[in-house]
Amino acid sequence: MSCFHIRGIFLTLSLASAALSSLHPECEYIFQLEKEERHCLQYIAEQGNKSTEGCRPFWDAVACWPQAATGETVQRACPAVFSLFKNNTGSVSRNCTGGGWSRPFPPYHIACNVDDDLPETEESYFATVKLIYTIGYSISLVVLAVAVFILLFFRRLRCARNFIHIQLFVTFILKAVAVFIKDATLFSGDDTNHCTLSTFACKASVVFCHYCVMANFFWLLMEALYLNSLLLSSFYHRCLWGFSLLGWGVPVFFIILWIGSRMYFEDTECWDINEDSPYWWIIKGPIVVSIAFNFMLFMNIIRILIQKLNPRLIQFNNSSQYRRLTKSTLLLIPLFGTHYMFFNFLPDYFNLNLRLCIELCMGSFQGLLVAVLYCFLNQEVQKEVHMQWLRWQERSYGVVSPAAKGSQMDTPF
Repeated sequence: MSCFHIRGIFLTLSLASAALSSLHPECEYIFQLEKEERHCLQYIAEQGNKSTEGCRPFWDAVACWPQAATGETVQRACPAVFSLFKNNTGSVSRNCTGGGWSRPFPPYHIACNVDDDLPETEESYFATVKLIYTIGYSISLVVLAVAVFILLFFRRLRCARNFIHIQLFVTFILKAVAVFIKDATLFSGDDTNHCTLSTFACKASVVFCHYCVMANFFWLLMEALYLNSLLLSSFYHRCLWGFSLLGWGVPVFFIILWIGSRMYFEDTECWDINEDSPYWWIIKGPIVVSIAFNFMLFMNIIRILIQKLNPRLIQFNNSSQYRRLTKSTLLLIPLFGTHYMFFNFLPDYFNLNLRLCIELCMGSFQGLLVAVLYCFLNQEVQKEVHMQWLRWQERSYGVVSPAAKGSQMDTPF
């Protein structure tokens, strides 16, 4: 769920008492304010032909103040919108002076018992989170693009294993691009009201983001299936087409199903609000299943590796191969979505701050770690890049290194 709605989470925390509402808390807050503003403007219009002496009625973006005579003090109960924060029975007053309305006293946040320091603190926290995941996705995007180029450029690196890796890298690249597009579309400005924003561009950005996230989880599953097939010695090259169909095709099916459901049954706002929506499980369900299945596959991988690395049963000829596979597998287990097992079976609102750190901040660097472990630390990749460097030196300076003569690269399994 690395495509989280930052402003939505902020107001979900601030307006915790509205968590059980049928509307998203932020939208309920905005809609209620808009409703009260319309009523106030209607009242102002009705008072338009009356006396202009004293203080005119006006809307101060929170409460509606009536016509008042000079010297009069008007008292208003705390606006109903503040009941979204907590129950209160306070009131706010204004004096009608010769120069117009005075400032409200006491201030809204004091009279209505609303802590105005919390939103600023939360806003600063989420701004920091957004900065971290933006940096993480940017670095991952660059490193993944270099890794894909290396695996495609060197002919000797083109094998079934790297074909799977490239697909996984591409999903991480698309995921980062989708996050940037969604942020640019939904958060183009502080005044963007996503509760009423309902354009083709914003819906397309949300759909693209969901597809990329879903494809990323499914290709993590493909990696696990591939590792299992290697350990069981049952992999055939024709399986690559099956992996491609599952990795890219299954998310397309569920995304199309979700689009149809939203269009015909829940075509509201920008399709980015999924709380209390039964149709959200069309996307979330397959992801949760893929994470659970991935976790079981990794448990099976560990079981097989423990058996094959038994000193009494291991064969000398393939011991180095299994040890390399064991090392790469154990390093990548935390990166393959197994850490999502804990959160995916808990409510979406459970410990949001911790979820943000894991799913956004840590998740944004996941592509970087996968590229480093699967490409840049790979011995075959390092050897091929080194050989290319030696060949370039030979062409440029006529220097031939002894290591370049008769060097053989291990065949990737």
